[in-house]
Amino acid sequence: MSDTGRSSANSWLTLLLAGVFEIGYALSVGGSHGFTRLTWSLVAVVFFLLTLWALSVALRTIDVSIGYAVWAGIGAAGAALLGPVFFDESLSGVQALWLGLIIVGVVWLKLADRPEKAQEPVETPLVAQGTAARAQEAQVAER
Repeated sequence: MSDTGRSSANSWLTLLLAGVFEIGYALSVGGSHGFTRLTWSLVAVVFFLLTLWALSVALRTIDVSIGYAVWAGIGAAGAALLGPVFFDESLSGVQALWLGLIIVGVVWLKLADRPEKAQEPVETPLVAQGTAARAQEAQVAER
């Protein structure tokens, strides 16, 4: 695997981590009740800093438009799915269906980030010199 492939994979893993931190941030903000509970508020600040750090690292190699959409989708879907687990919230079947659509969209965006076909190899200097010499010979012969 090339360094570019490894860098891309690392960026996507970092973006996934940023999404997990975003879920933690959203849930802890909910638990802070408008930042009136100290422990939840401190946890929210930590998750906020972690999600911004991980997102900024991931966006070094992932386009902002795609990276932000994936990050926000992970955060929104994760918070909506885990809200009923941690808080007195409900999640209907229709809501779960649409959240599933968000998750499919996030996966699809990741799959669409694959590099296109490999570029044609660049001519080596010796091949380029031979090509240039043949072109020059053809010009001389035409005169």
